[in-house]
Amino acid sequence: MTTEAQVIKTQLPSPPPSVPALLASVHAALEELKAKDAVEIDVRGKSSVADYMVVVSGTSTRHVKSIGDEVVRFAKNLGIMPLGVEGEREAEWVLVDLGDVIVHVMLPRVRELYALERLWTVGDQPPSAYDDEDEQFDR
Repeated sequence: MTTEAQVIKTQLPSPPPSVPALLASVHAALEELKAKDAVEIDVRGKSSVADYMVVVSGTSTRHVKSIGDEVVRFAKNLGIMPLGVEGEREAEWVLVDLGDVIVHVMLPRVRELYALERLWTVGDQPPSAYDDEDEQFDR
């Protein structure tokens, strides 16, 4: 039994919207549905997959799904078809891949568990004064 693979055709508008315009559209969608605690992470130089990740919380699975749907709707208004949308069924963590921008919409407990902000910003902060004190004692 052989099944034919399903091909998803994505097409960017010509010319594609700029990354700042795409980010502005994402933030407008998040604001529209009152998403909580949005964090924008610049991952240029850390990942070849995207330039930015946006991590945001929803208050319930219904809210998480609705936020993801709104991000897709706003992107389509720019002429962008998402490359992928994952997690809509369970709606504890919905990922919307818009190419240069990836949006993670999560329940607060899931967001805390996976800690994407910490994962993608390790090494971005200068050493704290506390770290300097530790170095003095190591000598």
